[in-house]
Amino acid sequence: MKLLLLLALCLGATTATAQLTDSFADGNFTQNPAWTGEVAAFQVNPAQQLQTNGPSVTGSEVQLVTPCAATTGTTWEFWANLKLATSGGNYADVWLMADAPDLKAAGTKGYFVRLGGTPDEVALFRKDATGSPVYVINGQDATLNSATNNLVRVRVTRSTSNVWTLERDLTGGTSYTPEGTATDATYQRSAYFGVYATYSSANNRGFYFDDFRVTDSTAPLLLRAAAPGARQLTLTFNEAVAASQSAGNYRLAGSGGPAVTAALRDATDPTLVHLTLAADLSLGSVTVEARNVADVFGSVAAGPLTATFQNNGFAVAPALNQLLITEILADETPSVGLPASEFVEIHNPSATAVLDLAGVRLLKQGSTGNPAVFPAGAVLLPGEYAVVCGSTRTAQFAGYGKVFGLTNFPSLTNSGDQLVLRGKDGRTLFEVSYSDAWYRDARKKEGGWTLEIIDPANPCGGPENWQASQDASGGTPGRTNSVRATNPDRTAPTLLRTLALTPTTVRLYFGEKLDSAAAAVPALYTLTPATAITRVVPVGPNFRLVDLTLATPLTANQPVTVIVQRFLDCVGNASGPATSATFALPASVAAGDVVINEILFNPRSGGVDFVEVLNRSGKYLDVQGWQVGSERAGGTLDAEPVSGSPVLLPPGGLLAFTTSLPVLQSQYPASINPANVLQVPALPTLPDDAGVAVLLDAQARPLDRVAYSEKQHLKLLDDVNGVSLERIRATGPSEAGNFHSAAGSAGYATPGRPNSQQQADPTGSDVLTLAPELFTPDDDGQQDFTTLSYQLDAPGYVGSVKIYDAQGRLARQLVRNETLNTKGFWQWDGLTDRGQKAAVGYYVLLIELFKPSGGQKQQYRKTVVVGARF
Repeated sequence: MKLLLLLALCLGATTATAQLTDSFADGNFTQNPAWTGEVAAFQVNPAQQLQTNGPSVTGSEVQLVTPCAATTGTTWEFWANLKLATSGGNYADVWLMADAPDLKAAGTKGYFVRLGGTPDEVALFRKDATGSPVYVINGQDATLNSATNNLVRVRVTRSTSNVWTLERDLTGGTSYTPEGTATDATYQRSAYFGVYATYSSANNRGFYFDDFRVTDSTAPLLLRAAAPGARQLTLTFNEAVAASQSAGNYRLAGSGGPAVTAALRDATDPTLVHLTLAADLSLGSVTVEARNVADVFGSVAAGPLTATFQNNGFAVAPALNQLLITEILADETPSVGLPASEFVEIHNPSATAVLDLAGVRLLKQGSTGNPAVFPAGAVLLPGEYAVVCGSTRTAQFAGYGKVFGLTNFPSLTNSGDQLVLRGKDGRTLFEVSYSDAWYRDARKKEGGWTLEIIDPANPCGGPENWQASQDASGGTPGRTNSVRATNPDRTAPTLLRTLALTPTTVRLYFGEKLDSAAAAVPALYTLTPATAITRVVPVGPNFRLVDLTLATPLTANQPVTVIVQRFLDCVGNASGPATSATFALPASVAAGDVVINEILFNPRSGGVDFVEVLNRSGKYLDVQGWQVGSERAGGTLDAEPVSGSPVLLPPGGLLAFTTSLPVLQSQYPASINPANVLQVPALPTLPDDAGVAVLLDAQARPLDRVAYSEKQHLKLLDDVNGVSLERIRATGPSEAGNFHSAAGSAGYATPGRPNSQQQADPTGSDVLTLAPELFTPDDDGQQDFTTLSYQLDAPGYVGSVKIYDAQGRLARQLVRNETLNTKGFWQWDGLTDRGQKAAVGYYVLLIELFKPSGGQKQQYRKTVVVGARF
């Protein structure tokens, strides 16, 4: 045996088939080949055998390794003698394949033959990065049962199909007895061969090794091919191939395929060869051929070796609106036919691009928890749909095509949420702020039905581009939506309002999502009076906001006009000519600056309340932090905030607060101004019969208080549901007499618009003014009532008003001994004391003003006509 060559072939070997041989005939283990590790714990003895010589300490572990890359199609042979009684603390491991030089490390992976151990056996084990070694071939127990002489020669073979064979000869010869066979392909790479021993103190010199030989006589096999890029191929062989590679050894099968211009073995994995192509790969099936490829031991595969793969294109990271959310199931119960689990559907609208989803995040905007992240290798093919759900719900959607079950999948709020897809670099890819009002179907809104996008080519569309699924199962996860139709956005974007967030930051609010790149150009924006703009930032994730940074600070309450030149929405619609908005740095609000202008406290079926306020001051105000309250019995207040972010209320401005703008729009389509309506999370409960509404500032100080009652409504109305009470005079008191039912001709409510029943204050210095002098109480919004205004020379008067018909009969006791302010008014709605509509004709108002402190009494008469329209 000592005549065997002492040789360790490097990765560039050419003709020999042995990768490693060592019989220690040279008297050392430090060269030809070089073993490393705990060299002081080993020696080459006079018999030219490798022998342990470690410390005489129980539990010692010693090891040596030498480089070896042999994997498949390989035979490992060695001789050993354990001159000791093997046990759980006395055994040797001969590592055939190890991925690291430290055989003691828990993370080292590979295969080894164990000699001894508790079963006193010769067995083949696999070692994974975690856990205990596992049997590949469990040898016969008590094979090594001598207390002083356990001689054995071992041969292990691994075929190119990963079939392992373990053999041993207990005489040390080559008449092998098989221990078994098994298939295991777990590890395909190796870096080291080695020996390891552990022992009790008396056995520190009891391990002997010799005649190590590792041979590979099989040519390499081509396992697979893949295309990491349009002009790159990576070939995987079953074993390490020669370092020097020639492009001439490789070609693409068939005619017309691009030529191979370069071939290079991977720098870290010698089983890989990277090919460079002269042109882009075509899509479809691709076959690559390899000829005359040698392994590192010199065995040559004449070939041709072939590998075929499907080229579906090359995955690219999605950009804005290249990855869409096209279906949402937020309310999964009661189930109509779909699994009772929340999900969203994503879609790749491209006809050619494969999307790389690795690292893409799905989250709810404003959530502080960890986002759901798509794993490495996740792709979406051109035109493909996929279901995205929680990681524990994947099996429920297995029948719907591609499914991504993600950890931290967000909980979807039934009533609505803002969902965002972000790239792994943090850029916004897609945003949708859905609402259950988008269903457009009261029954389906109650659960079990999905929301579907109508036109994926209009990804920025809101409620007009979504609706409830029409599929009988409740939705269409993983396939084309049931509501799919052409629904383009042809509406130009509009500038809704502008607000100064700080003295040097101005925010612009737009009616739809903008092209964020186009909106970031400073030249589009001009301020008057002139103020330099130093920075422009479109605000994600929906890009309806643009922040301007100013070079100099604004002055509070000084009006400024921003002019915006032509700008684009996210699908390219242009705004047309320059548009503008006036704003100012907000001033402080005081009681009486803002009043409650309109109240809807008893909505129609399926409707919502609203409270509208009017800024009757000359100040620009910010409603952030303000509250709308409802007084309870005993004076307690139930209040809800109306805005957690800045909202500008200019002089004379109106702002209506409601919990659902879409519902309000659907019930008052002709009389609402959505630009002046602010949707809020909640409003306090406003009793239907009577209550008190209160407006508070950000410090919870009262700004206005209005007591309302359904009895204030026009008595001629058959149904007051859905009819608001409107303030008549902006400067008038917040009293019942200054409110009237909204006109029927105006839709019975005017949220965000001037009141249908509003009146200007009378001019002149007359003590009494009546206007109009002819009115038609028919609820058409035109002169529905008459108003008697008074201006007195001093406080302290008591007033009474009686109304007589043309025959001198009392029709209405309008006012009886009412204590008066110096200025005020009364309204007559044309009804008699019996609650009936007064007949058409002339009427006389008898007004008595009495001052108790001085005994003064004055009488006035005014004539009015109750008319009718024919």
